[in-house]
Amino acid sequence: METKEKQSIVKTIADSPVGRNVKYFIRWAIIAYIIGFLGGAIGGLFAMCITKVTLFRVAHPWMLFLMPLAGLLIVWCYQVTGEGKNSGTNMVLASISADEKITGTTGPLIFLSTVLTHLVGGSAGREGAALQLGGWIGSQISKIGLFRLDEKEKKMTIMVGMSAVFSALFGTPVAAAFFSMEVISVGIIYYAAMLPCLLAAFLGKDIALKMGIEYDLFSLGDIPKLGFRTVQPVVLLGFLVSILGILFIIILHGFEHKSKEWIPNPYLRILVCGGAFVLLSVLLGTTMYSGSGINLIEQSMEGEVRMEAFLLKIIFTTLTIGGGFKGGEIIPTLSIGASFGAGYGNLIHFEPSLMAACGMIGLFAAVTNCPIASILLGLELFHGDGISFFAAIVSITFSLSGYYSLYGTQKFIYGKLKNVYLNRLSNH
Repeated sequence: METKEKQSIVKTIADSPVGRNVKYFIRWAIIAYIIGFLGGAIGGLFAMCITKVTLFRVAHPWMLFLMPLAGLLIVWCYQVTGEGKNSGTNMVLASISADEKITGTTGPLIFLSTVLTHLVGGSAGREGAALQLGGWIGSQISKIGLFRLDEKEKKMTIMVGMSAVFSALFGTPVAAAFFSMEVISVGIIYYAAMLPCLLAAFLGKDIALKMGIEYDLFSLGDIPKLGFRTVQPVVLLGFLVSILGILFIIILHGFEHKSKEWIPNPYLRILVCGGAFVLLSVLLGTTMYSGSGINLIEQSMEGEVRMEAFLLKIIFTTLTIGGGFKGGEIIPTLSIGASFGAGYGNLIHFEPSLMAACGMIGLFAAVTNCPIASILLGLELFHGDGISFFAAIVSITFSLSGYYSLYGTQKFIYGKLKNVYLNRLSNH
């Protein structure tokens, strides 16, 4: 009798609100730990590979001329595995907001193809690949029957995986977690995923640090106080960056769409785009616009960047991503914003490094439609400095950049300028 009473008391406690909360915490802490550990390890390994192939390419500039061949290999890998119609990050986002499934080959394919792209100098980032790798890890973990996850919880594990790998690669755990919670549906933040996303993001970064991964952080130096005089340049930059964000998306996705019409064969298309990339690099006599664009960000922070740098980076990124090479658009986006902001700062003789930072964060908000994650990204990248300026420009670029997005499957649940229910896809 005493045993039955004890069991009844335990069941009552477990079914109480406090008991359910404790069960939720323990369950998702375990899942977050597993995903964070795997995400950190795989993300760290991926970052190491990207670093090594980039150093090799810089030491051997002739690797650029192998870009068309690398493109053929990438297309062959996707075709032979039956992943020719894999839509990359869009597929991962759709797996959360809709019924799209992440295939078992997504992770290995994006890992290999992004490393190949960086080996030959393609203008692509690595965070897009991080979202796909993380989504793939989360999707695989969700299939473990021991956790007994329902469909909504399985989608949450994908967000947790995205947070872990994004953080492991970029070193910004808070921004990584909120980006994963915010990017799916504009106007909604999936707060139910906050605990596991943050836990996995912090663990992912910690694992990567233990593997020797180093992160690119920047300093703003002396920052002026935000006031009427100092906010005016930021407001104007916000208007300009909003337009730049729309143009970047139209050019990138417009070229991607048209190139498929002009050259339906994926092998020929990537061969032509890779050849055009090489030819343009030779004509300009520089490889500055190859790779992710970290070098361009560093120059922009020093205020030493050419006025046309942002436009050339857009062209090289469009040839890379639009042509079929793999990677991501986030670091190229940051480098485009930084070079535009630095050029603007030099032109008006106002704090080029601060304008470069504002350009980075403002453009990121404009093309991803993630204002909270954008501000947090600025805080983590710049040692907690500049929050007033980042908040100011993000509020402008998010509002004025329209319903455009880097991700065609991103949904706008609520309007940007009016609190109205939309539930529509972006102007992809």
